[in-house]
Amino acid sequence: MGILKPRKNKKFGYEPRHYNNDGDGSPFQMEHKFDKYRTTVGDGNNLKAKFKMALEDFKSSSDKKTNRRVLLIISILILVFLFIIDFDLSIFFN
Repeated sequence: MGILKPRKNKKFGYEPRHYNNDGDGSPFQMEHKFDKYRTTVGDGNNLKAKFKMALEDFKSSSDKKTNRRVLLIISILILVFLFIIDFDLSIFFN
């Protein structure tokens, strides 16, 4: 037991007695339900790279109605925010 060394956690790799690995991976491995469909999940990329991948995925999405709906919701929320802070919208109009 070293004074200057940090303590390491013990690892426990459970493998059942009658388990034969067919190459599918461990059935005990926990992963999210939709990880195989997401483009931003995976390697330890930085935040900027993840944001770029999400933006590219948003642009290449085939569902245009969903994209319009999201943009409409964002614009309504921005207008509500501007109304709450009493922003004068007359500077945009003549």
